[in-house]
Amino acid sequence: MSSNGAGQAMGREDWAILLFLSVIWGGSFFFIEIALESVRPLTIVLIRVALAAAMLWAFLWWRGQRLPMPPGAASAYLVLALLNNAIPFVMFVWAQQAITSGLASILNATTPIWGVLVAHLFTADEKATPGKIAGVLLGFAGVAVLIGTDFLGELGSGVWAQLACLAATLCYALAGVWARRFRRMGIEPTAVATGQLSAAALVMLPLVLLFEPPWLAAAPSAGAWLALAGLALFCTSLAYILYFRLLASAGATNSLLVTFLIPVTAILLGALFLGERLEARSFVGMALIAAGLAAIDGRLFRRRAAPLRGSQPG
Repeated sequence: MSSNGAGQAMGREDWAILLFLSVIWGGSFFFIEIALESVRPLTIVLIRVALAAAMLWAFLWWRGQRLPMPPGAASAYLVLALLNNAIPFVMFVWAQQAITSGLASILNATTPIWGVLVAHLFTADEKATPGKIAGVLLGFAGVAVLIGTDFLGELGSGVWAQLACLAATLCYALAGVWARRFRRMGIEPTAVATGQLSAAALVMLPLVLLFEPPWLAAAPSAGAWLALAGLALFCTSLAYILYFRLLASAGATNSLLVTFLIPVTAILLGALFLGERLEARSFVGMALIAAGLAAIDGRLFRRRAAPLRGSQPG
């Protein structure tokens, strides 16, 4: 792992990747909702990871590279595929049959909470600090304010679907810590993404053949194919290349902050392109999320503390 762990402030490139990830991952919930109209859940996940893996294999071939397979890499790819793709993807797609994409994206915003806890328990250099804990709580409060009371009516229904989403976010947090080992193996982000998605496709194929045999299913609609292509190209292959790059330079806890930004980007995109009105609570929620990100990043507070320390006698 890079020395620029979660205890270090993120650089400009890290923040740019984080913001871009929030945009493309925010679209995944929308694409899933479209695909579910004519494609079954396990099949959606298989097509998503298989198409994304094929795109990345083509990219590696174009660059004249092979998939690195040092000792232990195969099992590491498989575990990462289960934690980062197969289990959470299936849970979110299954859940969105019972709850809306908006509620699913909101439950996804609990990921950094799990991230702080998991990194504290399983890493030596990303321990929980008062700043991180305060930042996570501020960020989640900001998400809650953004939501307002609109989704409260949904919280009493689809309990199992909501629990599935929360279990998926725990998997994402565990994956963020597990993926640290690839840097020690010398495997770069594109190869990590290729390996995990290939393993995920191998895991999903027998499940689809057993539970959702394609010869008994109707052909996906044109809209579903477009949604699946968007899921594979933007929300999976490109997103994971960027995510593993961010993970290597900013640490597991910081990388998971993208889930706080997904509701913000969704609201801003709606205001910019769909003419949706920004309410006062939107600005309050965004301010709380910004404060939470600053607290976890720690840079602002270190800058404020430095002059105070310098003014101390002795």
